[in-house]
Amino acid sequence: MKFITFEKSDGRISAGWLIDDEHAVDMCEASGQRFPNNLLDFLNNSEEYLKQAKGCSLLPGQEGVYPLRELCIKAPLPNPRSFRDFYAFEQHVKTAREKRGLSVVPEWYKMPVFYFSNHLAISGPGDKISRPVNCCWLDYELEIACIIGKEGRDIPADQADEYVFGYCILNDWSARDLQREEMKVGLGPAKGKDFSTSIGPWIVTKDELEPLKEHGGFNLIMKARVNGILLSEGNLKDIYYTFGEMISRASQGVTLYPGEIIGSGTVGTGCILELGPEVHRWLEPGDLVELEIEGLGVLKNTIID
Repeated sequence: MKFITFEKSDGRISAGWLIDDEHAVDMCEASGQRFPNNLLDFLNNSEEYLKQAKGCSLLPGQEGVYPLRELCIKAPLPNPRSFRDFYAFEQHVKTAREKRGLSVVPEWYKMPVFYFSNHLAISGPGDKISRPVNCCWLDYELEIACIIGKEGRDIPADQADEYVFGYCILNDWSARDLQREEMKVGLGPAKGKDFSTSIGPWIVTKDELEPLKEHGGFNLIMKARVNGILLSEGNLKDIYYTFGEMISRASQGVTLYPGEIIGSGTVGTGCILELGPEVHRWLEPGDLVELEIEGLGVLKNTIID
């Protein structure tokens, strides 16, 4: 199933799922308020709600079913409980560090590492992304997000799939010049990252990706285009740390809750920093950035000042 959040023509925000390429269900309205009107509350009881949702047989024209053309699709989970972004693709780590004259530290191979980003600055498909003040090196980052659907603590990597609700595309926008300055302090990214993260266009439940599973990961082609020009192409199967390993690390001594986001980190070649501004300049107002991941759709955003 593909879960979305949307705005209706009357301005009301609701959530539901797609029944085909042209229609969506308002799950609260269609169920007579048996389902909540937002995805975070749905995730709080996702195992039971998902069983019920899969049993619903809804068709275009029925109450609570809307043509997609009448809806404005928003970030599928606009209010996640938290957002941890990992650093799990070896090619990205190697190339990004080489650009700064650095090698990969041995500790990277010992454990998956992450930072907390701003879970209150989530944008969705079609949203305009404002370039931060004093930023001249704005970059996209091609990633995939895992959405937690079940509470857990000290989760073994081989059991982590039980705690996953689904996946979506993630763009970890980065102000590289701001990031470069603050990283010299050694604390981690802050103003270089906290202005926006885009997710969407929907969350695909994990069962839909089962046919694409391969060696503990997924065989999903990942692409990024700027103004229609293909700049980045990679595959999720090349990830060094699996989502199971990331979830296990994140939950060590800490409880994970439904509605938390786990980001994969950037796929190899998945940003201008890796490619180099000689391949493509930094992003500027008016640029259209499209991230596409097999099975997950296309996430589009335009840069503004």
